[in-house]
Amino acid sequence: MTIECGELVYKIYRALTHGLTPLIHLHLRWRKLRGREHPLRWRERLGRPSLRRPPGPLIWFHAVSLGEGMAAIPVIKCCVERRSDVAVLMTTTTTSAFEVIKNQLPSDVIYQFAPLDIPTAMDAFLGYWKPNAVILLESELWPNLIMSAARNGITLTLLNGRMSNKSFQIWSHPAILPLIRLMLSKFSLILPLSTKQGIHFQLLQAPPFIINFSGDLKYAIDDFGILEVEKRIQEDLQMQLAHRKVWMASSIHKAEEDVILRAHNMLKQIHPDIVTIIVPRQPQHGREIAVKLQKEGVLVALRSRHDKLTPGTNIYVVDSLGELRDFYRLTPIAVVGGSFLPGSAGHNISEAAATGCAVLTGHHIGHFSHMALEMQRLNPLSVLQISGEKLVDAVTELLCNDEILEARRTAAKQAYHALSSGIVENVWRQLHFHIFHKSMPGIKVEVQRT
Repeated sequence: MTIECGELVYKIYRALTHGLTPLIHLHLRWRKLRGREHPLRWRERLGRPSLRRPPGPLIWFHAVSLGEGMAAIPVIKCCVERRSDVAVLMTTTTTSAFEVIKNQLPSDVIYQFAPLDIPTAMDAFLGYWKPNAVILLESELWPNLIMSAARNGITLTLLNGRMSNKSFQIWSHPAILPLIRLMLSKFSLILPLSTKQGIHFQLLQAPPFIINFSGDLKYAIDDFGILEVEKRIQEDLQMQLAHRKVWMASSIHKAEEDVILRAHNMLKQIHPDIVTIIVPRQPQHGREIAVKLQKEGVLVALRSRHDKLTPGTNIYVVDSLGELRDFYRLTPIAVVGGSFLPGSAGHNISEAAATGCAVLTGHHIGHFSHMALEMQRLNPLSVLQISGEKLVDAVTELLCNDEILEARRTAAKQAYHALSSGIVENVWRQLHFHIFHKSMPGIKVEVQRT
């Protein structure tokens, strides 16, 4: 009865998404005109390929955006190195992820935009690529994707599985619960990123035997190389910062710049030569901040213009993607944003810890709270959570006390190394067993259409 109820809810969902397909197509074209979809490759979102499928078995990795995609890359590299007989397809949804990840993947990995979760797009995508296994990252639980893959005998796994409290409440609704129960029953393996997330999946009635733990893949994000030209720019900037006090606010969201700039102005009264590096989550936001400050008569150096930090310039705005870790290397103090305003959900603090920054973040960090707690359990000095009102005091203490600063930097790096050790190997071991031992790669998968 439970399975039948789930099937009924799914049929309703499939019918609705099928009926809305013309409107979704129009919306996709509108997004393309607004620059929110790739101008040349937007048709991939409709399941239309732009590359040829290689012969033989194929594994499909899917992540929604940049953070999840970067977390998948170490596992993808492991797959490419150890199973050269298997082709790898990677998809993401956002253009920001595409622009960064396309330069970080192994050259033989196929990279496409993910299809929309409408029947025509998903059937076309699966019918062309015929994956033997689908590896989803984090919260990409789409009914048409999951049910179509299961219907065609494709192995499903979920890495770094998570859902927000809001999503959990939605899936737990009596009208929706049968659908998520049915969807989760189609997975061979779920690797939640924390115990709390594992409990969420159990409460949504995922089969207990498919839930295992291996650690958070975001600890294992690769330290990618830097191009020679960019390396020279970084070295030049490092020289400009050599004799000045420096701190950085990374991944900040709209309206958070007010918190950061207020802190900057107060810190400048104590340290007139201070440099505040601001790295907004979106590059366009960085340009908006620079324009606003310049209208107020503030000298601003902008990354995209390769501006120099001339005397009197105290703010450096990074309006680019994929360089966050490079800028973490230039500062001893990293304040990780997306965390100071109610409703925020935080960002990956481990990247700052990996480069040896003293790590600060706000209290509104969503599912990243488990990462902060894990690091704090290993060493209470590894992460400091503060409110926007206390930010100036915290940064001032670090800038004025070398002993405390060094203690926090060391604690963050040690915690990161302890938590990142062996994660990729653990994930690969479980994937290899569930995919290559159970799904029998090489068997042709014919896509059924309904």
